[in-house]
Amino acid sequence: MFKKILIANRGEIACRVIKTARKMGIATVAVYSEADRNALHVRMADEAVLIGPPPASESYIVIDKVMAAVRETGAEAVHPGYGFLSENPRFADALEAAGVAFVGPPKGAIEAMGDKITSKKIAQEAGVSTVPGYMGIIGDADEAVKISREIGYPVMIKASAGGGGKGMRIAWDDAEAREGFQSSKNEAASSFGDDRIFIEKFVTQPRHIEIQVLCDSHGNGVYLGERECSIQRRNQKVIEEAPSPFLDETTRRAMGEQAVALAQAVDYASAGTVEFIVDGDRNFYFLEMNTRLQVEHPVTELITGVDLVEEMIRVAAGETLSIRQDDVRLTGWAIESRLYAEDPYRNFLPSIGRLSRYRPPAEVAAGPLLASGKWQDDAEPGETAVRNDTGVYEGGEISMYYDPMIAKLCTWAPDRGRAIEAMRIALDSFEIEGIGHNLPFLSAVMDHPRFVSGQITTAFIAEEYPEGFDGVRLDDPALRRIAASAAAMHRVAEIRRTRLSGRMDNHERHVGEDWVVSLQGQAFAVRIAADRKGATVAFADGGAIRVTSDWTPGDRLAVLQVEGSPLVLKVGKISGGFRIRSRGADLKVHVRTPRQAELAALMPEKAPPDTSKMLLCPMPGLIVSVAVEAGQEVQEGRALCTVEAMKMENILRAERRAVVTKINAGPGDSLAVDDVIMEFE
Repeated sequence: MFKKILIANRGEIACRVIKTARKMGIATVAVYSEADRNALHVRMADEAVLIGPPPASESYIVIDKVMAAVRETGAEAVHPGYGFLSENPRFADALEAAGVAFVGPPKGAIEAMGDKITSKKIAQEAGVSTVPGYMGIIGDADEAVKISREIGYPVMIKASAGGGGKGMRIAWDDAEAREGFQSSKNEAASSFGDDRIFIEKFVTQPRHIEIQVLCDSHGNGVYLGERECSIQRRNQKVIEEAPSPFLDETTRRAMGEQAVALAQAVDYASAGTVEFIVDGDRNFYFLEMNTRLQVEHPVTELITGVDLVEEMIRVAAGETLSIRQDDVRLTGWAIESRLYAEDPYRNFLPSIGRLSRYRPPAEVAAGPLLASGKWQDDAEPGETAVRNDTGVYEGGEISMYYDPMIAKLCTWAPDRGRAIEAMRIALDSFEIEGIGHNLPFLSAVMDHPRFVSGQITTAFIAEEYPEGFDGVRLDDPALRRIAASAAAMHRVAEIRRTRLSGRMDNHERHVGEDWVVSLQGQAFAVRIAADRKGATVAFADGGAIRVTSDWTPGDRLAVLQVEGSPLVLKVGKISGGFRIRSRGADLKVHVRTPRQAELAALMPEKAPPDTSKMLLCPMPGLIVSVAVEAGQEVQEGRALCTVEAMKMENILRAERRAVVTKINAGPGDSLAVDDVIMEFE
């Protein structure tokens, strides 16, 4: 077995690999750019080597610099994680020439399966059902339009060397095909150094389901069930689960056997994923094979108890798989939520900055992990598990140079319903401050009837949030639970204030019993009856709710029992009440005396400033191009400029007819959020 491994990656996946290597007694080497000098993976590794400036193109994907770090540290093997060099055959070549093991598949398998065009041809030759499309090289936008018409709209325009949703566009007509081709080509060139594009039929109402495979160099191969990855935004997975709520055992077996056969056809040896599109009749079509560890691999580990990274390392060292197909058992249900530094209230645009507060929920092992104790050896057994794969820490920076992922939060339970409920509580318990993030949106999905029922497709987000995400409006029962909780918490805070002010002799009788709780445009008159174990909050319009908690003023997280059920609230102080965040809702909750509430109703609201005649930069980013000039009249939908952030191009369009009066930024300018790009009349 290896004594030292270098991880040619960063962030949460580098930390993830380090954990398993440490468990195996293997020393680790981290590589880092100048932007990552204080990153968590650098702190965790036994050694760390600086390999260049912040841009990945000058550090993490420069083979010569990574190889220099390998030579400097004497690493015997390299784990590439995902992205960067993980599917680069030239990197595998360089390692082989240096006598260093690559913790991944052979070069031939990478070349055969890593290229989407080649892999589809091989799949077709192997008798695998594939989506109709054009696998040849497409020269220009005119040819892209011609091919799209022949296939029939809608079509998917994809980068041959792509991944992670980059270099991918859906086109519904000629104009979108032309524009999408150029944007995909640009993104592919900047992200992968390969601007080849192909086009395939876009299957409507599809489900994205993938099979995890493991193979060794001794001819053994297994599949570890499937992952449902249909909750996607801009072709980027957001929520994954294992198993799929849609597949039956017959389809699962057919997909799994086909995936293993395809892998073995190219002499695959390592962990890999075969991705399929599945229609409503459970017909499945091969999409691509990812010749690396997937971002969402933790959910497979949670339902099987198999450490995929450990198996990869052992295979790279020449060992056989530790399991056979008959050993694979799918136990319970696991869900993964990807936490991104994206502002859901700004159409999920990237957010950067310092994490002024970062407090994930405690990790707990359960289910199939109990016997192996892979993640929390000292955890108490329970009916649910919580796992958080992360590469950041409180006080750390989210950089504009890399993927905006903060963490992968996972829950496991014996069944899907309990796994979803565990995820709801875990999301509510996750404290992140200082940057925009998608926690509210993830919470909203967990409560969405379509997700809860399992009736999801890759169009879920586009169909259910066509105008974007603007927060969650809670129903009346949820509002009452929060109103009762806020009233009980306010009573505790009032008792403390009276004690500190010296206005209270002994008992709580000096704190009033009648209050008005205002939230989400509603006001509830309540009366609080408190005892030593909690408080009963009676509503003037009927009903009462029992609240118990050990919350004390100043705590930012309140863990309560409301009518015997758990409720977790993120709590902030505002004048006359609390800012409370729960289940995707962000609420200003005021708790006032009846007289205060009467007077507050007479106060006017402050109007926000008018920015309707300005184009504001919606994210920190770089201006790639400006498509208009001062004095030009533009129509609704007209492209105004393109902003690049975190390796993605974003086209900003006119929201209505107007005349451009002033342009304040040009190509190459770096802008902050809300910087004025141009003005209109």
